[in-house]
This record gives sequence, structure tokens and C-alpha cells, in this order.
Amino acid sequence: MSFYQQIREECCWANRELPRLGLVDLTFGNVSVANESKTAFAIKPSGVDYQNLTPDQMVIVDLEGKIIEGTLRPSSDTPTHAYLLKHFPEARSVVHTHSRYATSWAQAGQGIPCYGTTHADYFYGEIPITRPMTPQEIEGDYELETGKVIVERFQKIAPSEITAVLVHGHGPFVWGTSVKKSVETAFALEVIAQMALQSKLIERDALTLSPSQLKKHYFRKHGTNAYYGQTSHS
Repeated sequence: MSFYQQIREECCWANRELPRLGLVDLTFGNVSVANESKTAFAIKPSGVDYQNLTPDQMVIVDLEGKIIEGTLRPSSDTPTHAYLLKHFPEARSVVHTHSRYATSWAQAGQGIPCYGTTHADYFYGEIPITRPMTPQEIEGDYELETGKVIVERFQKIAPSEITAVLVHGHGPFVWGTSVKKSVETAFALEVIAQMALQSKLIERDALTLSPSQLKKHYFRKHGTNAYYGQTSHS
């Protein structure tokens, strides 16, 4: 059995979840999963149909983007995943999709305002949009530069509280402390993106959630004083 079998299986499961959850069309999306020490991660092979994926096809890469194990070419977005895993300490898994509603906001060049408590349950504020990439960044090491532009956008934002970003003209990237959490958050982001769009269609000048209600809903599910859900018992 491969030393990386667990993250191969987690990665395969997560990538197969994307079409089941309606988050991808064709092969427009990928998930990565790092090992506990974050010295390596598994990622979807490039262009392989989700329904045909097997754990053995997942490619194992280090955080510099060098292939450790695997016979297939890794996702073209691998340098972006590597950069985010390296620079966001709590991230163990990254999800990238072109889900339709979140991508629509990215194509419009707008972040997603927090209009309601569904949003606040997952994100402590607006989902940010990156700046447009420069021609030099696009023509250079594009996928690596994408990661750099994301991290640049989070200079004054805690990536543990806002675990998603819209890359201008491209689409969403989401991360989490586990692969299940990152996939769940990617799905929640798409729901929130649709709700936000519909809110603006109903009322163009819809008010965003008050800071007090945002804080209440976010921290009742996150942080040391969270009280939503059940406590685990040994």
C-alpha cells in the first residue's frame, strides 16, 4: 500500500463529489488534499472525467509542485493549490470549481456581499474578489501567479475566517481544515452566491447583514465559544 493511500482515497472521493453536488461541468474543477505534516498533497489528474477517477490515479505532489508519485499529469491548477496550502497554515484541502453562480460573480468582478445568516454561518464577511491579473502575470507562470494574487488579497483578511475567494474573471477557490469541510464549504459558497444574486434581483439596494448579526451567526458555529451542533463524547 502506498504511503499516501489515505490522501489518495480522500482526494478521489472529494473530486467525485463535485459533479454529484452540481459544482462542476465537464472537467472544470479539482480538489487537493494534503497529508497531516503538509509535506505533500494529492490532486486530481488533469482532464480525467470524474466518474472514471480511482484513488490510484491521484497524483502526489510536494508543496513546490514536484511530482512524488503518479503516472498521470496533475491538474493544471496544481501550482495554485500548492501556493495556498503553503501560505494558509490551517488549510489542508483546496477546492477549485467553475460553479455557475460563484463564477458569475467572479466574471462580474464583484465580491459576494453578506446579505444573510446563511452566508454568516460559513464566512465572517464578504467573499473577496482578487484584482485582475496583469498581462505579465498571465503570460508568466500563470497558475503560480494566481496563487500569489489570492494570498495578496488576504493580507488584511484572516484566511481562517473567510475560507473562499473569487479570482477575477476566473472562479472560486475554497479551502478547509479537512477535505470534507472544504467540499462542504464549496457547496455552501455556491448556494450563497445564488442567494446573493437573487437578493439583488429582488432588491437592487438590498442591505447587508448587520455587524452584530454577522458576528452572532459566525461565532455560534466557529471558535472556542461555538455552541451550534453537538459536542463529541469519548
